[in-house]
Amino acid sequence: MSGAILIERDTSDRHPVATLPPVSRVGLVLGGGGITGAAFHFGTLLAIEMATGWHPDEAEVLIGTSSGAFVGAMVRGNALHLDTFAGTGETQDEIHDWLNGYLYRRSAPRGALRWIRRGLLPALRQPSLHVALGSPGMYRTDGLEDWVHDTVGPLADAWPTKPTAIVAYDVERRERVPFGTEAAPAASLSNAVAASSAVPFVYEPVLIDGRWYADGGLASGTSADLLLAHPEPLDLVLVVAPLAATEPRSGGKFYEDVFDKVGRAALAAELAMIREQWPDAETLVLRPDEAVLDIARPNPMSVGAAIPTFLETLRSMRHELAHGSVWDILHRHLYRDHPAAHARNA
Repeated sequence: MSGAILIERDTSDRHPVATLPPVSRVGLVLGGGGITGAAFHFGTLLAIEMATGWHPDEAEVLIGTSSGAFVGAMVRGNALHLDTFAGTGETQDEIHDWLNGYLYRRSAPRGALRWIRRGLLPALRQPSLHVALGSPGMYRTDGLEDWVHDTVGPLADAWPTKPTAIVAYDVERRERVPFGTEAAPAASLSNAVAASSAVPFVYEPVLIDGRWYADGGLASGTSADLLLAHPEPLDLVLVVAPLAATEPRSGGKFYEDVFDKVGRAALAAELAMIREQWPDAETLVLRPDEAVLDIARPNPMSVGAAIPTFLETLRSMRHELAHGSVWDILHRHLYRDHPAAHARNA
C-alpha cells in the first residue's frame, strides 16, 4: 500500500455542492479506459445519481486512474454534466472538433533515449508490458490540463478538499504513485490528471518534481486497494471498471480480451485485500456490457465513439441498476427520499 490519503480541509468553498449527509461511507474507484471509458464513467455515475439521489462527490474517498482520473476531477469539481464531456456543440462534427482540441494536440515525438533506457532495454531482458515505459508520444498532455482548468477553474491548480488519489506510474522507479497522498510529491490536480492519463505511445510522459510519469493503468486499471489507507473501514466500495469486462465481446480483437483479463485479475486481487481487511464492507463493480463494448471498442481513444458510448451506457445502466442484487446494494447505501430517485420508478 502506498501511503495514507491526506485528509486536508479547505474552507474556501470554491465548488459548493448542496447535498444531504451521506447515507453510507463510500469509496468510489474510477478505472482507466480511454475517452470511451470516460464516457462510460459519465453515463454510469449520472445514472446512479438519477436513480438514487446520491451525488458522486459525496464519496468519502475517490481513487481515479487514467480516464478515471479526469472524471474524478470532474466529480470533485462539481462538473459531472454533459457539457463537460461534449461542450456546447450541436452537431457531431462540432463535438468531435471540441474533443479533439483537448485530446489530440500534436507533439514532435521526443524522448527516444528515455524510452530505450527505461522501457525497451529492460523489456528485452525481461519481456513485459512495460516495454512502453517512457515512450515518445504523438500528442501533448497540455490539452488535458487545459480541459481540467476550463472545467473546474481554480481547483485545477490546487487539490480537492475531500480525500482523493490520482494514480500515475513513475517511469524510472517502475512503481505506482498515488498523487494526493503522503506517498507522492505535491502536484496540482491538472498535472496529476495529465500524468495519470499519459497513455504510452499516444501521449508523452509528464514531468512532475523532476520525475517522469505515465498512465497509472500500467500498474493497475483500478488501484482499489488504495482505499485501505483510509483510517476507518468504508461501508461500500463502488468500482466503475471500463477495462475489466467479464466476457470477450463477439468479434472483438484479441488484445481487447488481454486488457480485460489483466484488468479483471488486478481488480480481483485488490477486492480480495479489501474483503480480508474490511469484512463488513460491501463491494459493487459496474462494467460495460457487450452492447457498450461494441461501441467503445476496439479503439478506446476514438472521439467519434464517445457520445454513442455515453448514450448506450445510460441505456445499459437502466437495466443494470434495476437488477435485484445491484439495486439492493444501492438502496441500502445510497438511496434517499430524493426527487431524482423517483425517476427510477417513472
